[in-house]
Amino acid sequence: MKLSWRIGRIFGIDIYIDASWLVIFGLFTWIMSSYYFPSGYPHWPVWQYWVVGASTSLLLFASVLGHELAHSLVAIRQGEKVRRITLFILGGVAQITEEPKEASKEFFMALVGPLTSFAIAAVCYGLFFILRPVSEPLAAMARYLSFINVFLGAFNLLPGFPMDGGRVLRSIIWKFTGNLQKSTRIASAFGQGFAFVFIALGFLMMFRGLFINGIWIMMIGWFLYSAAGRGYHQIIVKEMLSHVRAQDLMETDVQSVSEDLPIQKLVDEFILKHRDHAFIVADRKDIKGIIGLDDVKKIPRDQWPSATVKETMIPRKDLVTVSPDDDGNKVLAQLTNKRIHQVPVVKDGKIRGIVSRTDILHFLQLRSDLGV
Repeated sequence: MKLSWRIGRIFGIDIYIDASWLVIFGLFTWIMSSYYFPSGYPHWPVWQYWVVGASTSLLLFASVLGHELAHSLVAIRQGEKVRRITLFILGGVAQITEEPKEASKEFFMALVGPLTSFAIAAVCYGLFFILRPVSEPLAAMARYLSFINVFLGAFNLLPGFPMDGGRVLRSIIWKFTGNLQKSTRIASAFGQGFAFVFIALGFLMMFRGLFINGIWIMMIGWFLYSAAGRGYHQIIVKEMLSHVRAQDLMETDVQSVSEDLPIQKLVDEFILKHRDHAFIVADRKDIKGIIGLDDVKKIPRDQWPSATVKETMIPRKDLVTVSPDDDGNKVLAQLTNKRIHQVPVVKDGKIRGIVSRTDILHFLQLRSDLGV
């Protein structure tokens, strides 16, 4: 089942909506159409509540998209790459390939999002006064969007990682201490502290009869708690991988197979027997490419006897490679950015080994088990 859909591309950035976005879009539309607009404008016909409610929901998420685009454009201007922006149940997230390398860069990248939300709020509030004598429904939409964008900007400024305010806090601590790991730990602690406040507030609201609101506040709190922990863990992982090289992670005992080998024979005689996930495709003279378990899984089962390795493999000209001296973060970035499961380690035009996602996970798990 597909969990996200690409809906467009803005400034070279792919825009996706997560399946969970449909849930929150429906919930927001229902709340505004059944409660918010009827309480403020009881003379509207029922159909108008739903049209205005659905339109406001779309514009709300357009505001969230504007917030994330602001982060992304600053990141691009600072030399970072933005893979995509995804709208989901709790708002949106810009997937930036790497963390900022300087405190000042993170400060401006984090701050621009809330400032954009406040700017959108100001524009909408101005539109409210302009549209009020012209169209009551449009003015009502503008008024709601101004208030919700103020809330969005203020909420994101909470000084707890990974909120924008938490990133601002981390950048300030990072600037004074010069220690990213320590700064992340402190900002994450603030984030988890705010998370507990939200969870407790949600419980209190539920006991007072505001069940739906309480559940929603608790969900936000749980999201903040989990995200703060993940953010700190990611910094630990980056620190661990910065001290290891591709040559230390790679598997050197990689078997080679012929490009004429049927997929069925590859599965029966190599994958199942040797339990390897990737193989070099070569003849006596040259390396032709690489084939991995995930490449095989793309071929329908009934075609395995007739399909060959040559038809399925990643040809050498399309291979993404790293050098033996590249650190673990660069290897992981290549695997993640290119959405591949293994990357060859090449030196002097020859493949010296292969690093897979499994190799990196095994390295991290071993270090964790040893407490290193």
